[in-house]
Formats: sequence, C-alpha cells, structure tokens
Amino acid sequence: MFDLLIPGEINPDLILSGDVEPQFGQVEKLVDSAVLTVGSSSVITACGAARLGLRVAFVGVCGNDLFGRFMLEEMTKHSVDVSAVRLDPAQKTGLTVILNKVHDRAMLTFPGAIPALRAEEVTDDLLCRARHLHVASYFLQNALRPGLPDLFTRARALGLTTSLDTNWDPSGLWEGVRELLPLVDVFLPNRAEACALTGQDEVERAAEELAQQARIVAVKMGADGALAMTAKKTEKARLASIPVRVVDTVGAGDTFNAGFLYGFLHGWSLERSLRLAIVCGALSTRAAGGTSSQPTYEEALEFL
Repeated sequence: MFDLLIPGEINPDLILSGDVEPQFGQVEKLVDSAVLTVGSSSVITACGAARLGLRVAFVGVCGNDLFGRFMLEEMTKHSVDVSAVRLDPAQKTGLTVILNKVHDRAMLTFPGAIPALRAEEVTDDLLCRARHLHVASYFLQNALRPGLPDLFTRARALGLTTSLDTNWDPSGLWEGVRELLPLVDVFLPNRAEACALTGQDEVERAAEELAQQARIVAVKMGADGALAMTAKKTEKARLASIPVRVVDTVGAGDTFNAGFLYGFLHGWSLERSLRLAIVCGALSTRAAGGTSSQPTYEEALEFL
C-alpha cells in the first residue's frame, strides 16, 4: 500500500524571522514575522515525498492537544497516512522554536512526546505494507533508538530498503550510528554531520569513510549542492545547487531526502537521484516553513 513508511517525531515549528538574537534583561525586541508550521525532520520528509507522488505512511506519538491536532491535520492535508499515529493524552506534543536569519538559524526544542515512540510499535504488519523504511532525528528519539538495529533487520528481512538521516546530535557524542550503518541502504547526513561522525575535516573523505559501511551516502552541502557515492565508490556524483531566491532554509535537507528517496525507489541512477534531491531542497527554500514550497514532481522536473 505504501512506498515509504516513516516512524518519527511529531512537532510543529514556530519560526521567528528577522532580528532574532534575544537580549536578556527583560528587553523586548520586534521580529519581522512569526509562522506556526509543520515541523519535525521526519514529517517534513514525509510531506515532501507525498508531494512528489509517493504513497507515505507515518508512525509516531503525539499529545491530544492543540499542537498534536494541528500536526495531524496538516499531515493529512499533505496526503500522509496517519492511521498508525498514537495519541497519548498523558503526553504533550513537542515544539521547536526556530530563530531564523535566512542563511543561518538557531533552534530551541521542547521534546514533549518526541522521545516516546518505541521500535516495537513499528509492527511487521506495517512493514509488510511498505517498500522502504526511513528514520530521521536519530538522537532525539530516545525510546526508538535502542530498537533500530532490530527494526532495520526486520525490515530488510521483509524485503524493505532502509534510509537514515541522523540530524545533529545535541550531546556531541554521535554514539550508535556507525554500528547501524551496515543495515542502511541510503544514509543522508549533511556536511557537518558527516564530518562529526568521522572526525574528518574534508567532506569527500568523510563520505568515502561512511560509504564503506552504508550502501549509498548522499551528503547535503546547502548552497554548495551535494555529494553522493555508493559503496566502494563504484558510482560517485558531486553536483551544484540551483539558483533560487531564499526565504527560509528550514526543512530544505528533509525535502532533499524526499527527492533522493523518490529517485532511489524508482531505480534512477545516483546522479539523477542526487539532482532531483538538490532541486527539491532548493525549491523548498522559497517560502517560510519546511513544507510551504515543497515542489511537485512536475515542478521539479523542469530543473532536471
């Protein structure tokens, strides 16, 4: 029934843009805009993939509160199946406040129910209904993380391919990822994450090291485009980005993930999958929020 199954965190983003550096001492500052929008790396990827035409199902936990209902309504509007989402009245839905300066940002996250999802909630019945399993926000999903090796093993045994986007590790320890990578078909870090995981200063060397474990590594480099390679460097591509008028970079990497997975699931070459990913990520920056300007396949195709 589904091309993509995503077990992940559910939280909206409150994006404040303009002069957003706070000044303590009870100083009040005015910002240019405030937008409450779809948040969560996992959810933004799900919405981007559905926008491209993939059939997407989501597994997660959120509170039965204003933020939780907002997220479920938005996910449904974006054609993401949320029937496997668990509403827990004892939990509060998480929230991320993003201080956005166009080309850089800072984030403050209240975890709420983000760490509550467990790997056993992704049942074999759900897996059997999907082609591919994608996991993001590895370091925020505390209850899910210990069960991921077993979950990825179960998924592969049932014929699914797998992908992982760790996002940043707030602890700075980066534990557990290298052990999981042999079970990952597509690994999707950004440049800073790839270098932090490997201890390398140069992104290409970091990608080469990671490609010794994961089947495919695609590294996001923002305005510099992206780099991808397969295990043992049998295929390799490094492509520039496309020119766009950037309004907000929130969620660009997650929309990149959606584009790359679309190409991967359609059997495209590494270079063509990477090109679609770059186009999708770039086009998503045209408006505030991670999902507001995610492209359809037809819109992205114009740039391919």
